[in-house]
This record gives sequence, structure tokens and C-alpha cells, in this order.
Amino acid sequence: MDERAYAAMKRMTIHPLFLPLLFGLILYGNVSYYALILSSLLIHEFGHILVAWLLGVKVQRCVIMPYGGEIELEGGYALSPQKQLLISLGGPIATVCCMLVAPFLDPLLAKPLIKIQMILLLINLIPVWPLDGGRIVFSLILIFSKKAKVYEMFISISFILITSTVIITFILLPKTLFLFLLSLFLWINIIQEWRYRKYRVAFEKYVMNRLT
Repeated sequence: MDERAYAAMKRMTIHPLFLPLLFGLILYGNVSYYALILSSLLIHEFGHILVAWLLGVKVQRCVIMPYGGEIELEGGYALSPQKQLLISLGGPIATVCCMLVAPFLDPLLAKPLIKIQMILLLINLIPVWPLDGGRIVFSLILIFSKKAKVYEMFISISFILITSTVIITFILLPKTLFLFLLSLFLWINIIQEWRYRKYRVAFEKYVMNRLT
């Protein structure tokens, strides 16, 4: 791996809001179990970074979030949808590889590790923004429709689903504390994307035509 990939790894940070959540989980349960969670998130994000490096795309920053991570790529949305799709798949592929390796480890480690990978994979493949599943859907939208209005509809649907999840998990507190906090993180993220949507629509002809 060359200097670009090493520099990308150095730019990997943990979101400040993730720390109190992780600290609370550690106080609630087994420290080693939550160390596996953090390690799994790092491996997942490394998968994205590795694919970006293989495609020659510079990673400007990677922030570890409770649901995975946020990666800023050089070129951003101007990247070809094919590259965006492959980079989005990098994290889930790394998680699957971790699941395949786990059975060869000590059984005391393998069982919780596989469980964590399955949960991480299932959460990240939910087809709503900003999860990997949502980014994969977004990339496919760019490949097959190339219409900013379709993207806007997708963001709207994601916003409605996440907002509904926040409300439902809030009503069911305290049993759903972790899911509520996770949904809240996603809700804040999608609000930011929702505010940005007007710029994508405004520059539809310029941006989308470049991706054809």
C-alpha cells in the first residue's frame, strides 16, 4: 500500500458524539465486546479506503460513526457512479471477509465477532441514506436514471423512514436506547443531505451530464 493509502488511514478519526455512546456501552457491559465493535467499524471503513485507493481516489477524511463511518472523497459527487458504487461496496465486503475469517479464531472470540459483523452488515445494507445500502442505491440511481429529481425522491423517502424510526424508538425507550441514538445520528446526517439537495437539482444538467 502506497503513501496515499497510509495518509488516508492517518486521517481516520472518531466522531466526538460517538465517544460518550461508546463509553456508556462500556459501562453497561463487557469492555472487550465493545472493543470488538470499534475494531469491526475500523475494518469496515478500511474496506472503503482500500477500494478507493485501488481506484486511484484520494480519501480526504474518514470519521467513525456509530453506524459505520463517513468518508470524504476527492471529487465528491463528481466521481463516476461506478466508482461510487464500488467504494460503497468496499465496507460490506470487508465485513463479510471478517465473518469468513472469524471461524478460524478462538471460539471465545469467533462467536461474538461473527455476531457483531452480522449486525453491522445488516444495519449498513439498509437502503436508506447515509448507510452503505443507501449509497449503493444512490450510485445505481446515477447509473440508470441520471436525474437529480430521482435522487431527491430517494432522499425524501430516506428522511421519512429515519424520522419514523426516531419516533418509534423514542416511544419505546428505554429498551430501544441504542437504536434511538443510532437513528438520531442518521436523522441529523440526512437533514444535512436534505439541505444540500437543492444544489444538486440546480446543477443537474452540469453534474449529471458529466456522469454520462
